[in-house]
Amino acid sequence: MAAPDASTERANTAPLPAPSAPPSASVATIARRTCRVALIGDSLTEARAGGGAYVRYLETRSPRSRFENFAKGGAMVNQMKRQLDAMLADTGGPFTHLVVFGGVNDLYSDETAGRTVAKIQADLGTLYAAGRARGLRVVGITVAPWGGFNKYYNERRARTTRELNAWIIAGTTRGDIDVAVDAYALLSCGDPERLCPRYAMAKSDGLHFGKLGHETLGAALYDAEFEACA
Repeated sequence: MAAPDASTERANTAPLPAPSAPPSASVATIARRTCRVALIGDSLTEARAGGGAYVRYLETRSPRSRFENFAKGGAMVNQMKRQLDAMLADTGGPFTHLVVFGGVNDLYSDETAGRTVAKIQADLGTLYAAGRARGLRVVGITVAPWGGFNKYYNERRARTTRELNAWIIAGTTRGDIDVAVDAYALLSCGDPERLCPRYAMAKSDGLHFGKLGHETLGAALYDAEFEACA
């Protein structure tokens, strides 16, 4: 039998490659942390007023984190501003986030309480600034569609709603907020001013949304900011 070719012998005796390292945890998993989130808003967020299911959605997705709901049904933004210092001074440990979801009560109180868009923006700006001054990540949510709330909705308030929402969305560019979630676009379909029927409550008043609407908003918040919270 002929002697083996030298190149074949070198190939047969070459060292085997080192075993590959076990797959490492994903960056998202490594980055996850326990968060403490303060949420301030109105009846769309307050559980006792029938809202807040989007907060419970976040709790199920980030079960080691704390989502503390300070919302109060009927609250205007200037009223939220007055309670903020006491809220964030809570001794349960430092907060990591502030979520602000308000403005609709102000928009339909333009005549009875003189709530102009400029005043709403100023009060929201104060809320955002207070959170950022404390080193919190601030999440702003636009006013959800409420065109079906026939008792109060009209063309003037449709315009002021769009104006306020554009200002909230631009907050990331101004540096007022870290994240903006556009509930107005998210929860409408067909008619951008009205809640999508599948998101509305069974007996809809045109303003408060139901279980699927809350889950949709919760999922958007999770994807935009809270995926990093364990």
